[in-house]
Amino acid sequence: MGTDEEFMKKVYEIITELKLPLIDERVHDKVNLKSSNAITTIKFVFEQDEAIIRGFLGLAEYFHTIVIKQKNNFYIPHDHKLFILESI
Repeated sequence: MGTDEEFMKKVYEIITELKLPLIDERVHDKVNLKSSNAITTIKFVFEQDEAIIRGFLGLAEYFHTIVIKQKNNFYIPHDHKLFILESI
């Protein structure tokens, strides 16, 4: 299994486990995220460590917000912060 496939599989498994709301291509046609409006942008990079994914998704659980998937990246918007999860 390729790195991108493994990454997507793990993220979807953990999202299901934590019962987080996910907005992906099955739900929307197009999402425009304006990272320029964010005061802080924090990037998480998956490098074969599931703890990175769990830490990222834990933020969505903590802030009681949604996870947005766009292409191969995941985003958590909260106030003026944007958290980004991507694979290497």
